[in-house]
Amino acid sequence: MLNINTEKNGNELTFKLSGRLDTVTAPELEAPVRNDLSGVSDLIFDLKDLEYISSAGLRVLLLAQKTMNKQGKMVVKNVSEEINEIFEVTGFSDILTVE
Repeated sequence: MLNINTEKNGNELTFKLSGRLDTVTAPELEAPVRNDLSGVSDLIFDLKDLEYISSAGLRVLLLAQKTMNKQGKMVVKNVSEEINEIFEVTGFSDILTVE
């Protein structure tokens, strides 16, 4: 199960994720990433309450990063040790800005 809280403040958009971002739930995040980034210059993923991310979840983050490379910046914050380890192993720590 994945919960997505969205907060928009001017040109800044924050996705607060909790639960699991996996094959089943990734489409729930992919839809707003594909459709809601128009006019966004600062995209923030708050992963404080995210327990797990699969390759499908990583793909959605990569999609968001590619979009934001053209129109602004993206930051991933409040990453747990487990998820940070997944970022390290997959090389995503080199692609994403993790705070």
